[in-house]
Amino acid sequence: MAATSSGAMPLSDEETRRQLRRAVIASTIGTTIEWYDFFLYSIVTGLIFAKLYFPESNPLVGTLQAFLIYAVGFVARPVGAAIFGHYGDRIGRKATLIVTLLLMGLATFAVAFVPTYATIGIWGAIALTALRFMQGVGVGGEWGGSVLMSMEWARTNSHRGFIASWPQFGVPAGLFLANLAVLAMSRISGSSFATWGWRVPFFLSIVLVAIGLYIRLNILETPIFARLLAEHRIEKKPMLEVLRRQPKDILLSAFVRMAEQAPFYIFTAFVFTYGVRNLGVTRDLLLTAVLAASVLEFGTIPLFGHVSDLIGRRRMYLIGAAAAGVFGFIYFAMVDTKDPIWIFVAIVLSLVPHSMMYGPQAALIAESFTGRMRYSGASLGYQLASVIAGGPAPLIATALFAYYHSGYAIAYYILACAVLSLIAASLMGDRTNKDISREYDDARALGEGGHPTPAA
Repeated sequence: MAATSSGAMPLSDEETRRQLRRAVIASTIGTTIEWYDFFLYSIVTGLIFAKLYFPESNPLVGTLQAFLIYAVGFVARPVGAAIFGHYGDRIGRKATLIVTLLLMGLATFAVAFVPTYATIGIWGAIALTALRFMQGVGVGGEWGGSVLMSMEWARTNSHRGFIASWPQFGVPAGLFLANLAVLAMSRISGSSFATWGWRVPFFLSIVLVAIGLYIRLNILETPIFARLLAEHRIEKKPMLEVLRRQPKDILLSAFVRMAEQAPFYIFTAFVFTYGVRNLGVTRDLLLTAVLAASVLEFGTIPLFGHVSDLIGRRRMYLIGAAAAGVFGFIYFAMVDTKDPIWIFVAIVLSLVPHSMMYGPQAALIAESFTGRMRYSGASLGYQLASVIAGGPAPLIATALFAYYHSGYAIAYYILACAVLSLIAASLMGDRTNKDISREYDDARALGEGGHPTPAA
């Protein structure tokens, strides 16, 4: 039997299963909407923002300036993790997720109305920077809550990797929708894409926010948080406590993502600049290829989440990190042929190593933290990677290509990220199929039989 959000009334097994389904659906749809918003900005940045907001710069400098604004969203993500991690561990997963969805959605909607350099000069870029920061704060608080909303409703320990992988499904789903929206408007608006076509997908995000908000308002709080609430074990300052008690787990959670996040944004954001300017292919080919890659991840992310339940979270992750380190060289060998077919195949396959890590990653990171500080610790560890991996990746890739004039220089950067992830994953604990409902960060928190004792 599971407790309700008040901790007062137990739920039947059937109702628990129903709530699990609702939680997984709500988390997955919510993360899909959040990542649609975030990726939409990434795609349009690579395609057109340099021309619209930095027209007086040369193409390379303008691209770097546009990606600097893009990177602001990643710098903001740990800020969002700190803010919403605190409230997620204090007031609950559900309420916090409603706020993150609204923040992200409204910021994305506002991007549709930002005037270009031709209208208001540099103030357009400043407005984009502010809105991108808001996006980053929203995403920073979203991931941890979505994963916990699903994972903490799991009825057994043996399929937690699979359950926790579904919020991760929101990444390819959001990527698919964002690329589909841009591709559709590219075809519809044609030569007017730079004038008004790119704005429409941002405008439409408000519809997705309304759908996501309705779904999230109709789920219950997780049993684990309800139990902490009933036992009066809520931390007053969860973010400070997790920094004090589990700093190693936070750092390892950040570095373990290097092989997953840095290549992902090279393959899904930087590729638009690289493909159009250096390979001479059309934006529609690149959009279609990324679209196909995201469809492939619909199946591979939950698949590898499930495999991690069978062979262990850490082992699955190590295999994925090694594959990512090798594939960077294969990827650039294929795309540098400038053959549209090989380019398409390379982009589609590029997200397979990502799935091998991203499927088990949610459970691997979330399981590392004790329940009463799990939202704070998992969110902060996950989002710190944005500062060292995701945000700088397109900038580093652009700079490396400008200096070496070779995609293989970028492949070596991917390999270096993979090595860091392999080291971090090797040092992480593996709690596959172990009980995460108890408080395991401090032996004094445990009573007889390994169960938490109520706080005084």
